[in-house]
Amino acid sequence: MSEGKMVELVQDALRDHGVDDEILAAGQFSPRGHTGGLFVGGMIGGEVGGRIGELGDAIGVAAGSIAGQHASDRASGLPAMMLVGVSATTVYGLAAATRRSQPTELVFRVPRSGLSVKVHQRVNVRALELIDEATGSRIELEGNRLPVTHSKNVIDLLR
Repeated sequence: MSEGKMVELVQDALRDHGVDDEILAAGQFSPRGHTGGLFVGGMIGGEVGGRIGELGDAIGVAAGSIAGQHASDRASGLPAMMLVGVSATTVYGLAAATRRSQPTELVFRVPRSGLSVKVHQRVNVRALELIDEATGSRIELEGNRLPVTHSKNVIDLLR
């Protein structure tokens, strides 16, 4: 999916929520730890399932991976998948089942003024921290490195 289509999805969702702003970039993000939860859950599930054989190992890896992601997402308080849109003045996070689906819920709306941005490069994701300089509160996200998520475009604009 093109970034233009993703921007359009975010733009339309914001309009539906009564927000009049121009989105400059949009990308797909998850709560920070989403991918790590998958790996840790898969390792634990495989270890437990492996005690009953190869089939148990395979089932354990699959079930553990899903459980690990869900546990990490629940702990963050954020939806598992979000489209993040950036305007000249604001960063928006919207719940969306996939990068192609219409966002449903406006999860966060953060002014860019007074916002610090930190990016941590990981093997398969970029961790993005949006930090309110006045309070120190933060929103921690991760964007997959696959180009189709367009998370890099959002990060580049915020830097």
